[in-house]
Amino acid sequence: MATPRLAAKIESEEPALRLAVLIDADNAQAAVIEGLFAEIARFGVATVRRIYGDFTAPTSSSWKKVLQRYAIKPVQQFAYTTGKNSTDSTLIIDAMDLLYTRKFDGFCLITSDSDFTGLAMRLREEGLTVFGFGEKKTPEAFRNACHKFVFTEILRPSTAAEPVGLPQKSGSEQKPVSPLTPAELAEPKLKFPKNFVLSALEQSSDDSGWAHLGAFGSYLTKLEPDFDARLYGYKKLSDLIKAKPDLFVIEERQAPGSNQKVLYLRAK
Repeated sequence: MATPRLAAKIESEEPALRLAVLIDADNAQAAVIEGLFAEIARFGVATVRRIYGDFTAPTSSSWKKVLQRYAIKPVQQFAYTTGKNSTDSTLIIDAMDLLYTRKFDGFCLITSDSDFTGLAMRLREEGLTVFGFGEKKTPEAFRNACHKFVFTEILRPSTAAEPVGLPQKSGSEQKPVSPLTPAELAEPKLKFPKNFVLSALEQSSDDSGWAHLGAFGSYLTKLEPDFDARLYGYKKLSDLIKAKPDLFVIEERQAPGSNQKVLYLRAK
C-alpha cells in the first residue's frame, strides 16, 4: 500500500525521488521512450538508466537507435539457448545489487512480464517505491505489485487508435474538458468506473463528506495502481472531476499559510 510520503511525492511537481530505471528490452517498446522518461520525471530523477537484452539480435535494432540519446546503459545478454531468458535473471540480480547500495528511493521497472512480480514485491518490502510501466497485456499480478503502474499505450507518440483491451467498469463516458496531445490520444477512452471512484471518494473523505483532491487521488492509486485519468480521456484527475458535475461537487479553498488554492470535492 502506498505511503503518505509516496502520495506527497507523486502529487508534487518537484522531482524528489532518486530512481533506478531498469528496462527489459524483450518486453518493452522503444517507441515509447520519450514519453516514458517524461513520465518518470514526474516522479523523480532517473539516476541509473539500464536496459537488458540481446542487442545483437535484429529485434533490438530499434533500441540501439535511442540508447545514446537517452543515456541508457545497455547490458548485453546473449541468448545461449532457446526458451531460456537470462535477461530476467540479470535484471533481477542488478536490481538487488542496487537495492543494497541504499542510494535509491525507488525503482522503475519497464516490462510487461509477470516474472518481475516477485522483484517488485521484494523492493516494496524494503520500503522503496516501485513504479511499473508496461503494455495492456501486463498481468494484473505485476501491476498490483507496484505502487503505481502506467500503461505505455498512453505514452505512444502515435495518433493511431487501437483497443485498450482492459477490463471495463460500469459507469458513463464523457468528452474530455481539454484537448489531449497526440500521445494522449493514442488510445481510446475506457468506460468511466463510476462505482469504484465514488466508493474511493467515500473512503477518503472527512466526516463532512469532503476530500482533498490529492488525498483522493492517492487513495485511488492505493486501490488500483494502474488507475490513470488519461485512460478515460482526461489529462489530469482534476479535469476528470470537473467534467462530471453530475457526480461531484467541487470547491476551491485557500491553502493554510499559502496564497494558493486547493481543490476539494464530494459526491453529489
